[in-house]
Amino acid sequence: MTNSIEEIENARALFVIGSNTTETHPVIGYRVKMAKKKGALLIVADPRKIDLAEHADVFLQLRPGTNEALLNGMINVIIQEGLVDEEFIRKRTEGYAEMAAAVQKYTPEYVETITGVAADDLRRAARLYAGAESAAILYTMGITQHTKGTDSVLAVANLAMVTGNVGKPGSGVNPLRGQNNVQGACDMGALPNVFTGYQRVDSSEALAKFRKAWGVKLNPKPGLTVTEIIDAILQDKIKALYVMGENPALSDADLHHVIKALEKVEFLVVQDIFLTETAALADVVLPAAAFAEKRGTFTNTERRVQMVRPAVKPPGEAKADWLILTELASRLGMKWRYETPEDIFKEIAALTPSYAGIGYRRLEEEGGLQWPCPDSGHPGTLFLHQDKFSRGKGLFTPVEYRPSAEEPDEQYPLLLTTGRNLFHYHTGTMTRRSDGINAFKPEETVQMNPDDAARLAIGEGDMVKITSRRGDLKARATVTDRVPPGVIFMTFHFHEAAANLLTNSAVDPVAKIPEFKVCAVKVEKEQ
Repeated sequence: MTNSIEEIENARALFVIGSNTTETHPVIGYRVKMAKKKGALLIVADPRKIDLAEHADVFLQLRPGTNEALLNGMINVIIQEGLVDEEFIRKRTEGYAEMAAAVQKYTPEYVETITGVAADDLRRAARLYAGAESAAILYTMGITQHTKGTDSVLAVANLAMVTGNVGKPGSGVNPLRGQNNVQGACDMGALPNVFTGYQRVDSSEALAKFRKAWGVKLNPKPGLTVTEIIDAILQDKIKALYVMGENPALSDADLHHVIKALEKVEFLVVQDIFLTETAALADVVLPAAAFAEKRGTFTNTERRVQMVRPAVKPPGEAKADWLILTELASRLGMKWRYETPEDIFKEIAALTPSYAGIGYRRLEEEGGLQWPCPDSGHPGTLFLHQDKFSRGKGLFTPVEYRPSAEEPDEQYPLLLTTGRNLFHYHTGTMTRRSDGINAFKPEETVQMNPDDAARLAIGEGDMVKITSRRGDLKARATVTDRVPPGVIFMTFHFHEAAANLLTNSAVDPVAKIPEFKVCAVKVEKEQ
């Protein structure tokens, strides 16, 4: 997030796109509703009538997979009607002319043919966003989990910059991270191309610094992403796999493809708090401590580093992740000298400029700090890019709409899009072991529009079979106008009806993220 959670409540306009915020990020969803009560304008773009659509000044119900066309259309209106922030563009950005030329053809009428969003609604949304004193964009995986997800994120940045909504309170580009420490994991280099703090592994300066600190040779070649790892196993390029706190046997696209790889790999180690579907396939399972059983830090979606403290002891042989890794390193002959999590954090601060001013004592006393925090006297950073962008000037990037990798056809006439619900999280590793939570949502249901249900003679509660080019599953139907005709919706929380048996493993060429949000399916009533 360029900005902070607390700023949401005081924004004058909010544009929520590809995010079912009240269910997937309920605390932030509450902030959005509070902003609305304070008079903020709310624009919501989503294929489904999510809860926030009921509160929106403008609801843009777009076809799944058409985000970049919608965003280009809004920018087109803003430029054509003279609503751009000319001073911001002139002083703080580059590449504007090329971007403006690219969006010229995305008139509201043309965008309507792609997205299904009425031209007048698009115009109104653009005017509300551009006319606000401060406007924030919130998005999640409804934007990114596409074969053109990177383009959609770039289009979001274009929209924010063209209106000057970056580098000031209540504005910005704000991806909401999916789990409590996803941001922290990325900050710590849990990406294939960077060390901590996004220092590139192919940077000679970064390589020299980390080589000196660690006393080992380091490979300057970026590693593989999750999807590339799975493919590499099937190509006999990877012989062993170590999985920590992840359940790809249920969470990754095209599960038959994934499970084939997990069964093929010669040596599979899984480190987790429960015996997940992935752990059940492992050669070795290392029991890890859960969040309330260990000490350390989490970095949340707004870049805030916070302490986590043990409330109870780990059960049985379970240990904190850092301790498992340290003991493993010792047995492999590495002389790691970490006695406590704080020892590790001191090394993080020493090697990571954005964390340099953060330490356990400050976190205990101040309750949390937002990076960048370059020195011990720095208060942390509420919002980014106040005076300049990290690259100097903000770069506009021309973006073109292109169809999803798989569109509906005669054989598979419906479009499946996936997501989450309020009561369960991810693959249900924790939430589905809670009787109280299961009472609210005990099984998966597939949402269908009444028109599609009537055409297929499917009623509320009927069991249906859903088939894609990759697999099939059975689930109970729920008939609702929350989804438009031609679209069905499922979550991926339930192994009994695993939506990712159906989803497409085609990936974004840059981010390598699969197209979870769009795949062609057919639905049949179970006899």
